[in-house]
Amino acid sequence: MTDLRFALRQLRKSPGFTLLAVITLTLGIGLNTAIFSLINDLFLKGLPFQEPGRVLQVFSHFREQTVDFPLSAPRYTHFRDGQTIFDGFAAENGLAATVTGLGDPFQVPMFKTTANYFDVLGLRATQGRTFRAEEEEGADVAVITQRFWKARLGSDPNVIGRALTLDGVAHTIVGVIPTLPVSWTGPNADIWTTKPFIIPGFSHERMMRGTAFLRAVGRLKPNITVEQARASLQLLGDSYRSQYPEKIDAKSGTVTKTLPEAVTENLRPGFATLLAAVTFVLLIACSNVANLLLVRFSGRRREISLRMALGASRGSVLRLFVFESVLVSLLAGILGAVLAWQLVPLVPKLAANFLPIEAGAATAISFPVLAFTVGLSLLTGVVMGLYPAWQSSRADLVDGLKEGGRGSSGSVQQQRFRKVLVGAQVALSVTLVAGASLLIASFMALSHQNPGFKPENLWIGLTVMPQAQYPDVASRNRFADQMTSALRATPGVQEVSISGGFPLFGGAGATLYTRADGNIPPVAERKGAPSNDITPGWLRTLGIPLLAGRDFNEQDIADHPNVILISATGAKTVFGNENPVGKTLLITSGSVPVEIVGVVGDVRSVRLDQQNDMEFYRPFAQENFPFLTITVRSPLPPDTVTKSVQAALKTIDPGLALVLPQPVSEIMAQALGQAKLMMTLLGVFAGVALVLATVGIYGAVAYTVEQRTGEIGVRMALGAQTMDVLRLIVKQGMTPVVFGLVVGIGAALALGRLIAAQLYQVSAHNPMLLGTTAAVLALAALLACLFPARRASHLNPVEALRVE
Repeated sequence: MTDLRFALRQLRKSPGFTLLAVITLTLGIGLNTAIFSLINDLFLKGLPFQEPGRVLQVFSHFREQTVDFPLSAPRYTHFRDGQTIFDGFAAENGLAATVTGLGDPFQVPMFKTTANYFDVLGLRATQGRTFRAEEEEGADVAVITQRFWKARLGSDPNVIGRALTLDGVAHTIVGVIPTLPVSWTGPNADIWTTKPFIIPGFSHERMMRGTAFLRAVGRLKPNITVEQARASLQLLGDSYRSQYPEKIDAKSGTVTKTLPEAVTENLRPGFATLLAAVTFVLLIACSNVANLLLVRFSGRRREISLRMALGASRGSVLRLFVFESVLVSLLAGILGAVLAWQLVPLVPKLAANFLPIEAGAATAISFPVLAFTVGLSLLTGVVMGLYPAWQSSRADLVDGLKEGGRGSSGSVQQQRFRKVLVGAQVALSVTLVAGASLLIASFMALSHQNPGFKPENLWIGLTVMPQAQYPDVASRNRFADQMTSALRATPGVQEVSISGGFPLFGGAGATLYTRADGNIPPVAERKGAPSNDITPGWLRTLGIPLLAGRDFNEQDIADHPNVILISATGAKTVFGNENPVGKTLLITSGSVPVEIVGVVGDVRSVRLDQQNDMEFYRPFAQENFPFLTITVRSPLPPDTVTKSVQAALKTIDPGLALVLPQPVSEIMAQALGQAKLMMTLLGVFAGVALVLATVGIYGAVAYTVEQRTGEIGVRMALGAQTMDVLRLIVKQGMTPVVFGLVVGIGAALALGRLIAAQLYQVSAHNPMLLGTTAAVLALAALLACLFPARRASHLNPVEALRVE
């Protein structure tokens, strides 16, 4: 306690040092805590299932695709009936449903599952039960979450057995389960029913051709490893290919992932980069403070010598100085936790809410995060203070007592260590700033990428049409005509159209295709491309150019010849320099012949950084499904457009609900979400690193100048000129900087290879960015050296010698 009180007094006696050290470490610890909090929410909390690492999600993978697909119904049943590695194999089919009878109609995500789905996940009902085997195909039953039970049903104690109307069909609630994380279900998922082998708008025969739509999961038997499971499923995939060569997915491979891997796989590279970056910031902060501590402790050699001459052990001196560094780091830890608490809620907003975190759930203040902050603070304090304290405690008693009040720059070894610390700060800063520069350049390129349509003044909203009221293509097309007519009569609406999906927002399906002439490949060997069902005028609404042929019109209906529009790149891919207009393609697994009537501009429909080799558009009157996207072009505020669409929807069918109404600008922001998050956070970290490194260099040089005041005075008294002193200080200050720049550029080149997959149209080894980064760091370091060097060169030799 005596040592602790003394350490506190010493820190109070040096408010400048204490403030600088605390602010430096607060930034390092606070940013690390913020990123750890997000990593804890996304990766470490785990899914609320029994041993989620023992549950595998099974995917199909097509060779030419970069993403994994769900399983088809025939593939799922083949795996389910042939597997011997799982205690249970289950699947779910994600849809949306309109809920009526609870006030105004509203739509929710809904999952149709096999009866054993919750058993495979290891999830028990908090009230009632989950599904029984006999309910899988024929019963209208539902399981809801506690969130839905509380928010929508008023925590009804008699909820079990209560009726819930979904798409006009009454379902009996048989159980209530805990609310599941958004990382597994997506946002607002609250209802599960049975009958998983149904796709609205698809016939059973068409579904059984091999359409991918089932999210399949299996719980490993106790004695089975993941590697054994993968080998077994590979064999099942081979047997499926040989038994069902005519299926769409006959040629696809099989991919398995544990549930924790499946829900976070896309985020892992980005957050690994952020974690490395924020660790660099902390290392720079620690080396900064360690450098200051080393200079500070070496200036107290007389005090150390007196203590040891009076009987203090080296361990007690070591403890005394480590206490000072730990106190600084603990104070910085408290402030860092507060900083993280303020920063964490901003991150999902910064990323346009693309992160799978429940709204309002992310917080830096939780027990694991607090434990991390305290542990990091203690570790930081011990690590950064141990070497300076140990070096200082090795002071020679006689030399230390002889010094009296004289300043000292420390031993040669200490000076060398300080230079290593400065060089390390510069190297880490170069690496971080170079990485940030690459991501900023990548984001700028991506944000200026033309999506192929004009998002300004564009609005969309979705609705789902119950199968009972809208059982076929014709009934859904009649609704689309009514909706379009009603909205076109609305003041302020310039254009309006209906489609099955929207670029960068999902909803559009994938369609198999091949030329109708020449050697026609089997269905399983045909390529697939994004496809969208659109009403006439949709291209005009979005501002997509028609390059050749004609647009759809009112004559393109179900009993007329099937027609299609294709993208410009698709026309080039399939037909080369031939004119595609008038030619025939075979599309879908049913090999439907369609005539190409037009060629349109390319659209980035799947991802903003991905160009499609082919894209199709079909007339809504000839092919559509119960999921509709309403698109409106209007200069009116989005809220006004939403109210107009809701009014029109209520007039045409009061039982339908409008889902996710929003301006298209929000979709564009979400498409840029991950790139923007990476750019902004890494940019902030790089800026902090640059400031810390500059302050660290300045602090180290300034302290050195202060402690060498007597030496400088002697040099000037013996004839040294102002420029000589200036050159001496700058040279000694810049030597470790140059070393750090060389090491940092080498590390930046290595880092470029690691983040290359996160870059868009930017080389990971861009010489201009690397050169600019090195120049910025060199300039900052030079300025940091010049100010104390200039002060040293203006010293009065007489005053300087008095210090001695």
